[in-house]
Order: sequence, then C-alpha cells, then structure tokens
Amino acid sequence: MPDEVISNRCRNLHEACGVCGGYAEDQPLAFLTCFALYALQHRGQESAGIAAGPGDGRKMLLKRGLGLVSEVFPVSADLKGIVCKLAVGHVRYPYGSEGSSSLENTQPLKLRYRHGELVIAHNGHLLNSAGLREELERQGAIFQTDTDSELLAHMIARQGSSSLEESLAAVIPRLKGAFAFVISDGNRVIGLRDGFGFRPLSVASLEGNGYFLASETCAFDTIGASFIRDVEPGEMVILDENGLHSRQIIENSYPNLCIFEYIYFARPDSNLLGKNVHLVRKELGRRLAREHPVEADIVSGVPDSSIAAASGFAEEAGLPYEMALVKNRYIGRTFIKPTQKMREEGVDLKLNAVKKIVEGKRVVLVDDSIVRGTTSIKLIKIMRRAGAKEVHLRISSPPLIGSCYYGIDTPDPHELIAYQRDVMEIPKLIGADSIGYLNLEEVVAAIGLPASNFCRACFTGDYPQKA
Repeated sequence: MPDEVISNRCRNLHEACGVCGGYAEDQPLAFLTCFALYALQHRGQESAGIAAGPGDGRKMLLKRGLGLVSEVFPVSADLKGIVCKLAVGHVRYPYGSEGSSSLENTQPLKLRYRHGELVIAHNGHLLNSAGLREELERQGAIFQTDTDSELLAHMIARQGSSSLEESLAAVIPRLKGAFAFVISDGNRVIGLRDGFGFRPLSVASLEGNGYFLASETCAFDTIGASFIRDVEPGEMVILDENGLHSRQIIENSYPNLCIFEYIYFARPDSNLLGKNVHLVRKELGRRLAREHPVEADIVSGVPDSSIAAASGFAEEAGLPYEMALVKNRYIGRTFIKPTQKMREEGVDLKLNAVKKIVEGKRVVLVDDSIVRGTTSIKLIKIMRRAGAKEVHLRISSPPLIGSCYYGIDTPDPHELIAYQRDVMEIPKLIGADSIGYLNLEEVVAAIGLPASNFCRACFTGDYPQKA
C-alpha cells in the first residue's frame, strides 16, 4: 500500500463481525434486524446483509451488499412488504486473506442443500479452517467463498440428518477457534458460541412472543428488546415457534471472552458478563492515573473509545478534562494526502486539535492501545502542531505483544511496536514526552471479574487454544 494512502484497516485493530437474528410471530423482524445492525455497525463496516423468511421452511429472502448498513439499506422501502417470522443479520470486516471488496464473502451466506436452505452469519475465526477445507475438497466439496463460515454449511450437509439441531451438535465440536454463529434453516434461528466464548453473543425477549440474538446488548436497547442472558460458551440456543430452548453441545467449556471487548471493541452502552463497558473504561482511566501520574495541565482522550478512560484519568488526577481532539465523522474510510508536506507532517483529515485548548499546555493524551505506533505518531504531531508544550501518552491497556488468532485482525507480532522492545524506548519512537501502559492486573481489577474469564493472549502470548 502506498504511503500516501491511509486506511483504518492498517492503523487500528478490528473486530471481525457483528451478528444478530430473531424469531417472533407478530414483529417486523426485518426492520428490527436492520435497526440492530445499525447498533452493531462499529463491529464491521465493509458489508452488511439480512436474510428473512416466513418461518415455515419456505424460501428466505436475502439482501446484502458492500458498505455501511445505511448504504446497503438506504431506504426503509427495501424492507417493506417482507412478511417474516425470522431473520438473520450481519455486519463485517474481512479477516486475514478474505477479500475486502468481495460480494461473495458478504454475509449472511445463503446456501441450498437436500433438506432446504441454510443461512449462516458468523463472527470469529476458525483455527482449523485450512485442514477442514482440504478434507472437504477431497470429498468433492466446491467452495464459493473464502470465508470460514461456508465450512460449516458443507459439514452440516454431510451429516445426512434432516434435523439442523442434531447436525450442529455433531459438527460444532470439530471446530477449533472463535465463533459466534447465528443460523437459520427457515424454520428456526439458532445461536452458537465456541467452547471458550471468545466472541460475545446474548439473547433477549421481544415484546409479545419472540426472542432476539445479538453480539452486543446495545442492539437490544435499539429495538426495544429485554436482555435475558449471555449465551454460554459451548451452548446452542434455539428460537422457534415453541419459544426459547437450549442445549450444551461442547463439553468442558469455560468463559474466555476477549478482554479487548471492554478496552476497545464494544460500544460503551453495552454490557458484557454483566459489566457495563463505559463504567469499566472509566475505571481503567482511574487506575491508569494512579499507576502513571504526571505533572500536566489538561487531560484529553482519543475519540471515541478512549473518552471514558480519559475522563476517569482526569477525575482521579484532579485535572480538567478537555476536548482537545475533534473527530471529523464524514471522512471516507480511505483518503489520499495530496501534498508532500501533508504526508511528512502526518496530517490526518479525521482528527484535528483545538488550538486554543492545547496551546502552551502540558497535555495528557489517553488512548486505549498502541498497535504499530503509526496512529500515535500522527496524534502527537497534531498536538505539537497545535502548540502543546508537552504530550504525555497514557494507554489504558498493557503493551500489545501478540497477534490474535480468534477473529481480531491484528498485525504480525514483529509489526507491533511493543514486541520485544523495552517500553521506555517507545516515547522516542513516537515523539511523546512520556508513556504509561496500564498493568494487566489493573485491567482485570477494573472489570471486576476473575482473570480466568478472559482471553489475554495479545498481552501475554499465552493462547487458550491453538490449531
């Protein structure tokens, strides 16, 4: 990629996807699913899709496309006239080698097999996908996409059972890695989580007679659903005409939710394992202020995920919180900087410093993480250009030293700025006056749950499951 092209995907970590879906007798489920996808938009901005059906096994309608939810479903007329009792929705970032502009990889996937139709929406990444794909291709399978999700469809088709539940119970234990699936055969909607619960999935009740699944609880608030509980690791939840029922299909399961959901990925109005994300982030900031105090004049957060941590830092440090950085929300995902001077100075059209606030001040800039360090370099240049006297970077998570293999699109470890490097070297590399990372034990304490509940591999290199 040329230096002058700046893309979000090369600067930040990305959750791979967001999934949702539900079953209800008297609800506009296609509309509700679309509204839920709006709430989950932060989990995937490359494509969106909805599959909906009458709930009697007949043909399901599918609309999907590249772009934001508002681009794929630009007017509500697209969903009018769809009479349905069930629906499945998906927003996506491509993971690894999956094509970012490939329509065939857009989900939900809809496939036909001898027992009817199958719709699959998947969040996560399968560690044994290459081996399973090779095995299935030897058996004659012809793949239409590059996604892990299609593997599940081929495995279900080979079971021979007309019961989707029994087929899933047979094949799901063979999958290694991270997955939160929302699946439908036109008669029911099924939610599944891997045995470690790497990726989040919850279930809620709809007014009247119905239920809804979503990656985050903020989607329930948007559609007026009432949260019931998180889907357990290794659990299969079935939504159909008989209501909600479930079964455990992966034995010896235990929670290992990605800890970055609290730090960065989830929306602040969501709750994970009973803990509100905003409150956790604010506590991260308070603990960061105690662990890495600094003489400064103001505190500011990097929009948007770091604002809560920055406000907590400011409160604990007794410093004023200021909106030193303003985010332009109307810039496309990729842009070109036209002049050499703009490229050299790291001009970023998405962020601008408020000069009257920053000028002559010692600034504490709070961010949730540093990946390669390119974003931090740009942020500090922006603050210096606005006249900041000092810029002290504070990070509300530990140093990133490992790649994620469970559905978070992270660089190779050698590309991570903190990999095999003393933390004290980093300020010089990024142009900061000082830096402070929050200790992992403090992150866990801020969440308020045992460390064993979370995957922390990107900070420790200790992976719960390997291929």
